Amino acid sequence: MSAKSKSKPPPLTAQDVQQNYSNFQSDLQALASKIGELEQEAEEHSLVLSTLHETLAQEPDRKCFRLIGGVLVERTVKDVVPALQTNQDGIRKVISGLTDQYKTKEEEFESFKRDYNIRPAT
Repeated sequence: MSAKSKSKPPPLTAQDVQQNYSNFQSDLQALASKIGELEQEAEEHSLVLSTLHETLAQEPDRKCFRLIGGVLVERTVKDVVPALQTNQDGIRKVISGLTDQYKTKEEEFESFKRDYNIRPAT
């Protein structure tokens, strides 16, 4: 088996090039949308945590309610804060992973555009 040369892209029909271009655009848009959605969720977690940290310092056994899987459950602030912090950390980790995926996909897209000499219409 011989290694593919990077200087020559595989020959594609105009329709295939257009289809690949559209796929790259939609993949990038979907990743950006998901990243935005998760960033908003992380921001909501931050707001709730900042409010609950004050209560945790003063009244750790105070009642609070949390929605878990569509069910409202009663917990104490000292039980909820660590769970919310864990969730927020997990969301931030996912955002980081998706951001890396976005950058990789964007680089592939730029390479594809160079390989097939695609330029924006002016």
